[in-house]
Amino acid sequence: MEKQIDLKTIDTTSLLGVGDAHLKLVEKISSASIVARGEIIKIKGDEKEVTLVYDVFHEMIQTLTGQGSLNIKNVQQLITLVKAENGQGESPKNSVVFYGKKGAVSARTEGQEKYIEAVEDNDVVFSIGPAGTGKTFMAVAFAVAALENNEVDRIVLSRPAVEAGESLGFLPGDLKEKVDPYLAPLYDALGFMYSRTKLKPLLERKVIEIVPLAYMRGRTLDNAFMILDEAQNATVMQMKMFLTRLGINSRAIITGDVTQVDLPSLSNSGLIQVAKILKNVEGIGFVHLSDSDVVRHPLVREIIKAYDKKNNE
Repeated sequence: MEKQIDLKTIDTTSLLGVGDAHLKLVEKISSASIVARGEIIKIKGDEKEVTLVYDVFHEMIQTLTGQGSLNIKNVQQLITLVKAENGQGESPKNSVVFYGKKGAVSARTEGQEKYIEAVEDNDVVFSIGPAGTGKTFMAVAFAVAALENNEVDRIVLSRPAVEAGESLGFLPGDLKEKVDPYLAPLYDALGFMYSRTKLKPLLERKVIEIVPLAYMRGRTLDNAFMILDEAQNATVMQMKMFLTRLGINSRAIITGDVTQVDLPSLSNSGLIQVAKILKNVEGIGFVHLSDSDVVRHPLVREIIKAYDKKNNE
């Protein structure tokens, strides 16, 4: 059997590693012949072996595209994940959150591993950290996994529309047209998990519902997975309102960055206050991510460090 991978849009050095270090790791797991030449990778051999190698490269490409870099640890972890998925090894505890249409969603950093553990151990989890640490992306993956495993009946994703002052009536168009710009990151994350043909009917039937935080008032959600994103911009009263929407057999993840509060005063941020009020409540977990957990382009980490340094001067 032979399979071929086109690398026209991929940085081959980043994919294969300096001195082909990544390629050599993949070669060790299979007897298949792997030839990387120019913009093509050719894989020949037994069907099972070729499929294994092909799947590993697919995950490597998705990781490289998604976070802008790829290292030895990433490749080793992806090999373990793919072998487990293909029935050739044991899946490591807490490794994979969900297998989306573009590949596995799994912990890439130590902080993200703690994030997974917290979600497994608690019904309500607060994930706090800077941009690029996967707070929202992984929260959506947790929710989709719970839905697909029939652990919940619906997903409700919410964000405070601070830029519009939560007063959306003056904007043209219907509710969806008014709030979609503020909810785009949630749609982006869902697009990684589901194909468009599968996602559209879920949204139409409100199995997955994306709403501004102001529209959560007065609801009680049973058998639901709730996500509040950009929670640093939820007021103290809005935070209490969201948390008390939790119904029977429901779970929630609240994400935010306390250094990016857009409210008039830091004291108005419900996320800052709630960390003090609920820190010792059983069933509620807090995960604090840092710049070492950034999984976007490598420059994002340096940008965050530079701003932190400036703010501390």
